Amino acid sequence: MSLRETLALLASKLDGRLAVPGDPGYDADRTAWNLAVDQRPVAVVTAASADDLVNTVRIARSAGLAVAAQATGHNAGPLTDRGLLSDAILVRTSEMRAVTVDADERVARVEPGAQWGDVVAAVSQYGLTALSGSSHDVGVAGYTLGGGLSWLARAYGIAANHVTAIEIVTADGRLRRIDADRDADLFWAVRGGGGDFGVVAAFEFRLYEIPQIVAGTLFFPFERAEEVLQAWREWTTTVPDSVTSVGRLLQFPPLPDLPAFLSGKSYVVVEAAILESPARADELLAPLRALGPTIDSVHPQATSELLQLHMDPPAPVPGYGDGLMLIELSADTVSAFVRAAGPGSGSTLLSAEIRHLGGAVKPDAARANADRLGLPQPGVTAGFEAEYLVFGVGIPTPGEIGALAASVDRLVTALDPWRADLEYLNFAERVRDPEAFFGERLAKLRQVKRAYDPTRVIRSNHPVDGI
Repeated sequence: MSLRETLALLASKLDGRLAVPGDPGYDADRTAWNLAVDQRPVAVVTAASADDLVNTVRIARSAGLAVAAQATGHNAGPLTDRGLLSDAILVRTSEMRAVTVDADERVARVEPGAQWGDVVAAVSQYGLTALSGSSHDVGVAGYTLGGGLSWLARAYGIAANHVTAIEIVTADGRLRRIDADRDADLFWAVRGGGGDFGVVAAFEFRLYEIPQIVAGTLFFPFERAEEVLQAWREWTTTVPDSVTSVGRLLQFPPLPDLPAFLSGKSYVVVEAAILESPARADELLAPLRALGPTIDSVHPQATSELLQLHMDPPAPVPGYGDGLMLIELSADTVSAFVRAAGPGSGSTLLSAEIRHLGGAVKPDAARANADRLGLPQPGVTAGFEAEYLVFGVGIPTPGEIGALAASVDRLVTALDPWRADLEYLNFAERVRDPEAFFGERLAKLRQVKRAYDPTRVIRSNHPVDGI
């Protein structure tokens, strides 16, 4: 059967749609959230049902084609940089966004194209909270498959550890429901091992009753970056696990869509989410407020408001960035960070941030957390030994990608002396060897890959075989 005949057969079996190069909808359907990524697969299936996922995998496999699944395409760069779409069908799940909530059991079933805004809207009406991403348009699937660091991470751990079951189409075209008892090795691999093991049809997540949180941002003049971030560094060594925070350098371009106080302005900021009473939160924040922020937006709020805290772009934009994890954050580390991305550095990064980890993000704490909360034991990425996470990103403009790439390289190179042994898959926007993510766990991951996908039908942005 020719490629044209294969794709015609597939199109006839879809509830959704198929687009091939030259079709009017092909360019729109292949576009990732990161508009700087140019994806050119053999075809694009925009799935409307689990049957679409099954039929795509079965027909692609029979024709010697690969399948790559994608919801939003936030971290699509490594997929194209590796050339993994040249013989692949891209399955976009972006129209499969249903969220079903069992409020009594405190569980949500979430389709793979859902964004965190969909989930938060669905669960918040029951007074429940999910361990969501930093923005409404972060895709649930990619975030969770890579681990998932929410604003509640230091108290609850990574989001993947709160998945109780997954519906997934494996390379044999079979739709499986996997959990701690069924296909347990696959369930282990998928939770934090990335999208290399199948096409997810749905997740089931544990939800939590968190009626209120104290959260917001302290803004300081950009030129005070060293002073503020050194104070924040010291502060993070004293706060309880109920506090998750970020120290961040922001340089906003003059864009009309931004509020006046942000457009064309630069700040050093501290963002914080605190699972304490307002009075206790005020006590904890006192050392930072003593520095005299120019804007203080910290206030008691519903957890649904956390989607606005990080000020992520509200719509797809071109982006270029990368991250690394730090084994420690010393005064010298902060100084190196500021020299690379702060005042006078010449950095073109829109954002350079340091996230505080620790607490329930630690692997041993994650395992204890699972016992305490009645969760399955953690997956491949139980948590991180690293204490902090760094990410720098900017918006490339025509002819200026070189300056932005140099800014990212300068930041990463400056912090290399404090680099942790392993890195976080979701914040690795450039190609890595899989050892960088999984270390000694990689051998078992590869065994799972060979068992469920021996011919590499399933492709992902960070393949465990490194190809």
